Order: sequence, then structure tokens, then C-alpha cells
Amino acid sequence: MFDFIRKHTKITMGLLFLLIVPSFILFGLDGYNKSRDHGTVVAKVDGQDILQSEWDKAHLQEVDRMRASMPSLDAKLLDSPEARYATLERLVRERVLAAAATKLKLNTSDQRLAREIQENPDIASLRKPDGTLDMERYRQLLGSQGLSPEMFEANVRSDLSNRQVLVGIASSGFSTARAADTALNAYFEKREIQIARFSATDYAARLNPADADLEQFYKANESLFQAPEQANIEYVLLDVESVKKGITVSEADLKAYYDQNIQRLSGAEERRASHILIAVSKTAPEADRQKAKAKAVELSALVKKSPDSFADVARKNSQDTGSAPSGGDLDFFARDAMVKPFSDAAFSMKKGDISDVVESEFGYHIIKLTDVKTPKQRSFEEMKAELEADVKKQQAQKKFSETAEAFTNGVYEQSDSLKPIADRLKLEVKTATGILRKPLPGAAGAFANPKFLNAIFSPDAIEKKRNTEAVEVASSQLISGRITQYTPARTRPLAEVKDIVRQRWLAVRGAEEARKDGTAKLAAWKANPALAVLPESLVVSRDQTQKQSSQLVDAALRTDASKLPAFSGVDLGTPGYVIIKVNKVTPREPSPEATLKQERSQVAQWWTSAENMAYYNILKERFKTTIQVAKPVVAKPGAQVGAETGVTQ
Repeated sequence: MFDFIRKHTKITMGLLFLLIVPSFILFGLDGYNKSRDHGTVVAKVDGQDILQSEWDKAHLQEVDRMRASMPSLDAKLLDSPEARYATLERLVRERVLAAAATKLKLNTSDQRLAREIQENPDIASLRKPDGTLDMERYRQLLGSQGLSPEMFEANVRSDLSNRQVLVGIASSGFSTARAADTALNAYFEKREIQIARFSATDYAARLNPADADLEQFYKANESLFQAPEQANIEYVLLDVESVKKGITVSEADLKAYYDQNIQRLSGAEERRASHILIAVSKTAPEADRQKAKAKAVELSALVKKSPDSFADVARKNSQDTGSAPSGGDLDFFARDAMVKPFSDAAFSMKKGDISDVVESEFGYHIIKLTDVKTPKQRSFEEMKAELEADVKKQQAQKKFSETAEAFTNGVYEQSDSLKPIADRLKLEVKTATGILRKPLPGAAGAFANPKFLNAIFSPDAIEKKRNTEAVEVASSQLISGRITQYTPARTRPLAEVKDIVRQRWLAVRGAEEARKDGTAKLAAWKANPALAVLPESLVVSRDQTQKQSSQLVDAALRTDASKLPAFSGVDLGTPGYVIIKVNKVTPREPSPEATLKQERSQVAQWWTSAENMAYYNILKERFKTTIQVAKPVVAKPGAQVGAETGVTQ
């Protein structure tokens, strides 16, 4: 067989070509498309799909950005269904505007792109003293965000083009003074009202459901009493800490590391100096710059002739308002704390020296070096523990990159068990119970990661109990899980949820009775206002709600007040029903001219925002935009919730 292949290589290659290429043409592209598909399509814009994987990636980037800007922000808020849906809406908005920019041929010139990048404060900080961009640091900054310069610049160009879609509306929006005043008067007027409350709990307290009532309610609302699908799993986590446990560092390696890095490890030298600044901008006329330099040269000669007078001369002449009152003293500073010309001069001087005139972007300096603080060099023994932790961390980071591929391949190749890869990489197989498809409140780490939970509850993992793929749940952190026991979603039996059924029945029937009684009273009081016996009145407005709910205040202000007293009813849902009696309407108090101007400007901004949103909604329709994920419903206060399943590890 093999002899035939060796002797007839060309024939064999031809046969393979005929067999493989058509297969690739027929199935390869489909396979590629399937590999691109990461679960489901979550939205469509202009015929283009937005995939679950794209949504996950966008939300991860949003979470990283929010954590970087607000480190103390509660992580649970970032991973909530509401936060994730907001990310999807932003992603859809970007795609809609991009589609509009393409159709309208709104391009961004190279000059506009360059100006935008130059105005970016993060990038502006990377400029060298000569004004040119430090390209190495620029690449490092973008690389930390997973971007190349080309990718970043393409993103900025696309964003600028997208902005042009709405800029015309934003720049042309306006509201007349009369329209603004009409809106403000209606919004901020006050109303004197009385409130009659029909509380659902009061009516529920009078009810006593029979078993037949509960059974009927249970059968009509079985979806309310579902126990969600859940799984018990085992999982293996690969991270830097687990890799670090298997690393040992020899004393010889530690000693070599100490010798190579002693200067860095001991800390940087610091210097203390005073200076006299004659300030002048780099863009000032040459005559002004020469005048400032001449003044600095004059002062330099003066203090060199009489060094002890430096502090007095600085107090009288220095234009650095921060240091002049203290005789020009700048305290101790490291080399990179000052602009380069200043640092170069200060770190080349001896204690007590006074420099010649030094030019920087701020003007002209005369520097006096007053002290030098050289860091104490610590011994190897003093630093041994610190050195070992540092070296282990570095080696673990490097080894993680090498081990990650083995981990990813291992959980796939031996997909019926996690033990082989755990034994091979010296990792621990852990367990967790009661895992749900959606993250539980308070869940953290992998169990709050939708990508990992989707993998756990994928058909392959459920039906065949196979290992999930290696999922990256954080930076340098991979996890693979495997279901050991799966419980599908089920309707919990009445006996198990009878107390919950009773609570829900009472809540629904209590609200119905409250609404029934309230609407009857409303009809009677409208017909004969004298029948209404109501508590003391209060004055409410949208900016002075008197601790009333926004729903109630809004209803009071929307009540037709053309004939007073006026009555209206508000169905509050689960809490019950209220009747509002409006006795008096008080117009908005006149505002000072300056305040009124500001308020009218605010109304114009609101109007422009509304026009922007209206145009965006038109674009969504034009580009046939659909979001195929249900918007999360925020539970109202007091709503009944089912029992939650905990997670133990």
C-alpha cells in the first residue's frame, strides 16, 4: 500500500485533490460559517447579524472600561441583565449609524482623523519634549487594549463618520421662548390634592381562599411556579495562581535576578531642588522670549554671585506661583517627575550647585540643587522573599501562555472527563451545585460569566456530559466544566409551592378588590363630590413630590383641571388603587431672567435630544433593525419572587 503511494505520488495527489477540494467547496465554507456562529443571532441591522459572541465581547470591553474608570463600582451592577441589555442596545446603535454613514457616504478625511487623535488626552501625554509622538509607547498603550495602531485609527475614523449621521440634527435643534415657557409652566405647576388610598393588603387581609381557589389559580398560572433548569458540575480552573504553585525557583536564579535588577529593586534616586522660573510660552513672539531669557540670565548671574540670596530672589521674581512663596523649593522628586530639560539639568548637578539658564516648555529656569536622596541598597537576604514572589509571578505569566494551549486542547481531546488534564497540569477538579443558566444574584467569577454558563448549558454538554470548551472568563484565566447531574426545568407541584400560590392569589385578588372598590367610589364622588371624605390636602409638583410616587404625582398633574374640584383614579397594580382629588392649581413661580434663560436652553436641549431619538428610530426602521432578545423586566418593589438556588463550591 505505502509502496504504491511512494511510486505513484502524482496519481495519489490527483486523487486526493479530487476528493478533498470538492468536499471543502461543499462543506468547508458552511463549516467556517458554523464556527463563526457562537450560539445565536441576538440582533439584525441592515441584513447583518449581531452574534452572541460579539455581544459578549462588547460587554466585556464595557465592563473593563467601567472598572478602570470606577474601581469601587459594584461588579454585580455591571453583570446584571439590564447592564448587558444596555450594551446590546449600544452595539445596535453603532451598527445602525455605521449603516447610515455608509449609505450616505459620510467619510472622514485623514486630516480630521489626525486632529481627533491629537486631541485625545491619553495620546497627547505620549508626546516627547520635541512634540513628536513616542510611537513605541503609543503601540504599547493600544496593545494593552488588544489593538494595533491601524485597528485603533480605523475605529476612530468609523466613529467620526458615524457621528456625522446625527450632527445635522444636533446642530439645528431649537425651541422658541414661547414653546419653552409653555412646556416649563406645565411641567413645574403645583397642584393642591387630597388622596384616598385603597390598599391591596387591606383587602387581602379580609380574604380566605379555599383549596379549590388555590388549585384553580395554580393551574391557570403554572408558568409562575417553574423551577428553572439547573446542573451540578465539576470544573477545572487554569490561572496564573494555579500555575505558580508548580514553580520552584533556585537560589542561584534568585541571586542572578537580584544582581541584574538591584538598582531598580532598591528604588530610584530622588533630588531636591529650588528654582526661579521666568515664564513664557513656546508660541510667544520671539521678542517676548528673548526678553524673558535676558531676565533669567540676569537673575542667574545675581544668585551665582550670592548663592545664599537664592530663596529671597525666588520669592521676589519667580513666576511659579506654587513654589515662589517657599523660596522656589520643589521638595524631593524622581527623574521622571519633571520635564526632560529640567530633570537632565537637576540630575547632572552636585549638591549646592546653581545651574545656568535652562529652557523648557514653561519658560526659563535657574535651578539650585539642595539635596540628594540615594536609596539604601537592601541585601539579598532582606529581599529574598520579595524576589521569589517577583520571579515566580514572571515565570507563571510566561508558563501560563504555554500551558493555556495544552489546557484548551486537553479538555477537547479527552472530552469525557476533566481528570486527565487536571492530573497532567497538576490542577484541582472542583465541584459546584445548583448552577443556573442565568447568573444568580451575588455570583462572582466564572459563575457570573454568561459565556461559561452558556457553554455549560449547551446541548452537547447537557446530552453527552462532555467537557465544555476552555472559556476565558478573565484575563489569564481559563475554565472548563462538565455536568455531573442535570435537572430540566419543571413545574413545581402544588404541594411544594402552596404557600407561594396563596401569597400570589391574595396579592392578585387583593388588588382586584381594591380596584373594584376604588372605581366604584370614583364614580360616586364624581357624581357627588360632597360624598368624598378625604385626608388633609398637600401641594405637589414634579420637583416637590412630598414623598409621593412619581406615578401618583404624574396622574395628579395630568388630571383635567378645567373644572375644580376634579377627580381621577390611578391603578397602582399590586399595591392597590388611589383616588386623587385636585382642589387648586398654582402656576409656576416666575424665574429670574438668568435662570429663565438657562431653563429655556435646557428645554432646547431636550427638544434636540427628542429629535435625535426620533431620527434614530426612523433609521432603525429603514435598516430593518430587530433585537431578538427580550428586554429584562425590572421587578417592581414588593413583587413576589421564587426561591433561589444557591451555589456551593
